[in-house]
Amino acid sequence: AMALPGELWAELPVERRIFCSVLLFSWAVYLWEAFLAHRQRRVYRTTTHVPQELGQIMDSETFEKSRLYQLDKSTFSFWSGLYSEVEGTMILLCGGIPFLWKLSGQISGHAGFGQEYEIVQSLVFLLLATLFSAVTGLPWSLYNTFVIEEKHGFNQQTLGFFFKDAVKKFVVTQCILLPVTSLLLYIIKIGGDYFFIYAWLFTLVVSLVLVTIYADYIAPLFDKFIPLPEGELKQQIETMAKSIDFPLTKVYVVEGSKRSSHSNAYFYGFFKNKRIVLFDTLLEDYSALNKELAEGEDGENEETKSKTKNKKQGCKNEEVLAVLGHELGHWKLGHTVKNIIISQMNSFLCFFLFAVLIGRKELFTAFGFYDTQPTLIGLMIIFQFIFSPYNEVLSFCLTVLSRRFEFQADAFAKELGKAKDLYSALIKLNKDNLGFPVSDWIFSMWHYSHPPLLERLQALKDAKQE
Repeated sequence: AMALPGELWAELPVERRIFCSVLLFSWAVYLWEAFLAHRQRRVYRTTTHVPQELGQIMDSETFEKSRLYQLDKSTFSFWSGLYSEVEGTMILLCGGIPFLWKLSGQISGHAGFGQEYEIVQSLVFLLLATLFSAVTGLPWSLYNTFVIEEKHGFNQQTLGFFFKDAVKKFVVTQCILLPVTSLLLYIIKIGGDYFFIYAWLFTLVVSLVLVTIYADYIAPLFDKFIPLPEGELKQQIETMAKSIDFPLTKVYVVEGSKRSSHSNAYFYGFFKNKRIVLFDTLLEDYSALNKELAEGEDGENEETKSKTKNKKQGCKNEEVLAVLGHELGHWKLGHTVKNIIISQMNSFLCFFLFAVLIGRKELFTAFGFYDTQPTLIGLMIIFQFIFSPYNEVLSFCLTVLSRRFEFQADAFAKELGKAKDLYSALIKLNKDNLGFPVSDWIFSMWHYSHPPLLERLQALKDAKQE
């Protein structure tokens, strides 16, 4: 009689079952994502005219541009996703992880560090692994920047700038990653039975330090930050911050336009030391694109001038204030603190489960480690592979929560009397960033950490009419 699949599965050794489960789950997630993306691409292909409810918001030219941009992005994302899934599967099937570990051992051995120097071997392994993913990801990154973003008018980088940036990113990442990892491995090694508590506290401190130094020391290595000059906008921002007791110390403008014409704004800092950062592409008065248009305007007729006026990028001061009102809403309503608490509770739980699982030899043998059980490999197997079902569920829950926070922050800006300006700012930002306002409901539910544009506008519209 033929054995049933269930019986065959039960006869497999535990480590084979672990390995097969990890691979099957990875492909299941990939296929689910591909199915959702396919549904969304169908929306891009079939919605060729501005829907009636969007008539006031978007002209047909912008609508068509955003449709083609999102379609290109989605197709690119399909191929890059397929490539990375196949690459990951091949690495697992061909024993890429134990091979790289062995190679790292040989390299550190040549440098005079024997088997007993596991942390040194781990750092060599990390360096090689990140180098490998940087090299294999490079063609995709180049294509995305110089074909897709370029074609749709967003890319502002030269090839030289791109490579200089990539090297700088890699070096800065290593300068943070290697020391932090070596300390973490050391803590796990010497921490005894309660190492998971020390490891968690260490990662908590590291994340707080990084948040503190990121905008002052790391971000300026890549982009130029200049204080927002004295003037009406700065005064209005300071007045608004004061009205809600936001402890603002500095306002910066960052030259994001050297990299891309997408726009953004954020705040950072702890306790009584908060700073606000505005992208120059968000501000009508600072946008490099507007300056170029203005310079080209001299010898033009009236018709072209009015066209250029509509093409202006960025928001007026009142709209910038409304966007900031939304961002400050996240702070005032405690969203930032809630997010930190959730991520730290999650981090603690993961370290605790890691402590429970790290002694299981079969987890290592499943991935080709028969004689050794290196801590770094344990972290990788457990956090990346074993926890992946949990991570998927968590990620979905956080997306749902994030959407709720966005509505609350919009409502906060509304209470500040900024409903009308936020309404027009959201339309402008959607236009500047070529967001497509129509989405498949399952795709939107699974992926959008911000509510769809129409839903946000509807909520603000009710306020405008009040």
